[in-house]
Amino acid sequence: MTNHTADGFMQELKQHQNEAEIEKMKKFFKDSDENTECLGLKMRTVFQTAKKFIDMPLTEIERLLESNYYEVRMGAVSIMDFQAKAKKLPEENRQALYELYIRRHDRINNWDFVDRAAPSVIGTYLLDKPKNKLYEMAHSSNIWERRTAMVSTYSFIKTGNTKDTFSIAEILINDPEELINKAVGSFIREAGKKDEDKLKSFLNKYANTMPRVTLRYAIEKFDKSTKDYYLNLKKS
Repeated sequence: MTNHTADGFMQELKQHQNEAEIEKMKKFFKDSDENTECLGLKMRTVFQTAKKFIDMPLTEIERLLESNYYEVRMGAVSIMDFQAKAKKLPEENRQALYELYIRRHDRINNWDFVDRAAPSVIGTYLLDKPKNKLYEMAHSSNIWERRTAMVSTYSFIKTGNTKDTFSIAEILINDPEELINKAVGSFIREAGKKDEDKLKSFLNKYANTMPRVTLRYAIEKFDKSTKDYYLNLKKS
């Protein structure tokens, strides 16, 4: 029987430590806080272990978030993600996950932590609720909160609602951070799969001023002639 505690989770991870993985993993948390350390684990191992600990209480998940180890924090957000995706999750549990993520955003401080959990934990919770918190985070001085604001809208996109994706993209369109530029480009592209006209309208307005990386991500799925059209707008 699995011991669903932070200590039990960390003991399980340490059984799979691999020194050869440490240098490989460091590139993934180069933008995280300077105290981040690496155990040396393949991400597949972290995700598989997280799935075994899906019933971990939120108090124990928070203990994982406090760890300086990259893989342990990734495990924490992965458990949150698995819990949030449970179809029969009670609303009070979904709210508690949302509140934990928001409250401990200081520890959800790398792009892949955000991408792992934001759509399911934040986006899914807000599907039928006001989106004010996302707009607040879009204006935050914290890069990870801004990325959460953008990435969370993926849950809305999947239901056919692209409004908030484009509205938040408008706020972040000239963000100074490349990790935000890439997120904006990626998620307006995804929104464009649901509403291509809205994506083209957005690009017609901003293609000549948005960062080039944002534009390239946004037009990735277009045919060559359409790509060339928007790239030429950028040059003009």
